[in-house]
Amino acid sequence: MGNTARVAGIIPARWGSTRFPGKPLHLLAGKPLLQHVFEAAGKCETLSHLIIATDDERIQQAAEDFGATVAMTSPDHSTGTDRIAEAAASLPGLTHVINLQGDEPLLDPLLVDNLARTLLETPDLPMITAANPITDEAQVDDPNIVKVVLDCDGEALYFSRSPIPYRRTRPDGLEIYRHMGLYGYRCDFLDQFVSWPPSMLEQAEGLEQLRALENGIRIRVVITPHEAIGLDTPEQVAQIESLLLNQS
Repeated sequence: MGNTARVAGIIPARWGSTRFPGKPLHLLAGKPLLQHVFEAAGKCETLSHLIIATDDERIQQAAEDFGATVAMTSPDHSTGTDRIAEAAASLPGLTHVINLQGDEPLLDPLLVDNLARTLLETPDLPMITAANPITDEAQVDDPNIVKVVLDCDGEALYFSRSPIPYRRTRPDGLEIYRHMGLYGYRCDFLDQFVSWPPSMLEQAEGLEQLRALENGIRIRVVITPHEAIGLDTPEQVAQIESLLLNQS
């Protein structure tokens, strides 16, 4: 990891999950899910700090056992963004934060570095995320797959669980993009973001990033061919284990 960068990678992790309690420590190919994410993030060149933020002592102990630095945070946070904001506040001199999803063991370090470098090279950019083209038509109508539409400068116009854009016609070159749950923030903006109450569209769609758009904030979207697959349910374990073994 770069010694001069001022970007922290923070992985929020919690024990409670309606569909998959204890998910961060579930073993995949012999290692906890969280360890796979941590080791992938450790290959990034732009991160001056790499931290796991949690409120659970079981996660803290396991993470420290595999060599991670852990920030213990409040149990009262309603979102991972609130948790990373608290962890980031403990790191003096930090300028930017990358929110790394703790349930995506196939994290692409090159994509993380791309987001971090774009933030560093664009000082007035408050927020950045990533998306990939949808190739499976079934995902377009799947409300669990978040879609994003972009303007001509590659910035987000809207995120939705609905199929967007609605294709009344199909002009050549029109892509449908799946939003990936990977975010980067300028630290001063992150502090501002978590101070705002949940917005109307955010609550309607269940998408926290809409809070930024509703408050007039630019979100740059980096397009990547990489399709990160997160572990959401126990039924996905065999598929992700197979992908991890093929990757190694």
